[in-house]
Amino acid sequence: MDSPDRARRARPSPSERHPEHAGSGLARLAGLLADDTRALFCLALLDGRAWTAGELARLAHVAPSTAGEHLDKLVAGGLLAQERQGRHRYVRLAGPSSARLVEELAAHAGPPPAARSLREASANTAMARARTCYDHLAGRLGVAVTDALLERGLLRQDTGFAVTGAGLRWFGGLGIDLKARQYGRRPAARACLDWTERRPHLAGAAGAALCRHALKAGWCERIGTRRALRVTDAGRHDLRELLGLTGADLDGGPADTPGTAGTAEATA
Repeated sequence: MDSPDRARRARPSPSERHPEHAGSGLARLAGLLADDTRALFCLALLDGRAWTAGELARLAHVAPSTAGEHLDKLVAGGLLAQERQGRHRYVRLAGPSSARLVEELAAHAGPPPAARSLREASANTAMARARTCYDHLAGRLGVAVTDALLERGLLRQDTGFAVTGAGLRWFGGLGIDLKARQYGRRPAARACLDWTERRPHLAGAAGAALCRHALKAGWCERIGTRRALRVTDAGRHDLRELLGLTGADLDGGPADTPGTAGTAEATA
């Protein structure tokens, strides 16, 4: 009869019972987002900015210690990056690939739940109209800009997006050199599936540069404390002159009601 020690030695270890295989990494990644709080953190960080752990805890209505545990998992899993300044811990999405993953999963997940208040409905409307998606334009504004670039031959769409020669000159007219070294290995143009419009908007180096220009030139301004944007009068003028965009392109409906979307506390 085998001794207890011998029986224990014969029992396979957890790693032997569940060996690593091709799907293990994907399963771990999916597990990181298979939690409401961690998913909410990632959606909030699509604004492209660094948040403190305390800010994310308040957003999700969880204790700071709970938020810290979730953030540890997201950082260890490679979805988030962190840095410390004094006693504050700041986290952000690890990079454009993490942002793309979160945005496209949100698009496939379907529309968000129905708003529970007028404030929430106003915030959702503002987000759908215009917002940032990590570092590029999204919502109706992002899709309208992308469509206009395609119609004018500044972008082409084969299997994905590519900036044409005319497009390089157009961006150059805005002071954007897409061949500059600062963009590194990042693709010049990439299609990103918009989670509210269910159509692609422009991402990649061109999308990021255009978004930075839109904010710096005063075409858009942030509203609330999240990702929502509002097109300014200057932006309406310049986008009409440069891309032929109209109020309907920018709003997707009737003109804004004063004091609604503009004051909404847009949530991620």
